This record gives sequence, structure tokens and C-alpha cells, in this order.
Amino acid sequence: MSKSRKKKVLIVDDAQFVRNRIRKVIEKMDFAEVAGEASNGDDAISLYKELKPDLVTMDLVMPNTDGIKAIEEIIKIDKNAKIIVVSAMGQTLSILEAKEKGAKDYIRKPFREEDIYRTIERFLKA
Repeated sequence: MSKSRKKKVLIVDDAQFVRNRIRKVIEKMDFAEVAGEASNGDDAISLYKELKPDLVTMDLVMPNTDGIKAIEEIIKIDKNAKIIVVSAMGQTLSILEAKEKGAKDYIRKPFREEDIYRTIERFLKA
């Protein structure tokens, strides 16, 4: 049996340590790999176009273009984009708005690594 291509994940968060934690989880997966990282919504949109990842983890509160706007733009590029919001507590309205704009799911910060793993696995192994 030939080894199937690993799914590509784009990590979007303005905090380097959060991107590092998510990267660490993805590196443990035999079915996924990190395709790229962005620290703001503008970079997220241009990297999405360039890398065409299978899944995006998206922070909502970032400088310049925020996560909601980035989700909106990515969905315009690819209406089937799989975007998982990873954002802090107390942003319930933003999370609801993100889902309206096309996000598939969300994980609250501070997150447990197994939550990230399970959620990504659910969308990439479906």
C-alpha cells in the first residue's frame, strides 16, 4: 500500500508560543503536517491561496486583519475550506460569528493538546 499524502495544516495565531504548541501536536500526527504559519489575517489569506492547506487553525484576535475577516476571505477563495477557530474564552459572540462566516468548529484557549489533536483528526480523517 502506498503511503498517502499527509494533509496540510496552516496555523494562524499572533502568538508564537501558541503556534509552537499547535505545531507540536500536529508533528505527532502521522496523517498531517504543518504547511505554514501566519501571525495575522493578511498572511493567513495569502498563505491559504499559496499553500491550499487541507485545514486552518485560526485565532480571532490578531493585528491588522482579524480572524473573522480572514475566515470570510478564505471562504470566498474556497467555500469548502476547513477552518477551526482556536480562541480565548469570553469571545462567544466572535465564535458564533466565525461559525456563521464558515468556520467548522472551535477550540477554546487555553487548550489541551488532546483537544487540538482530536478536532484536527476529526476533520482530516473524515
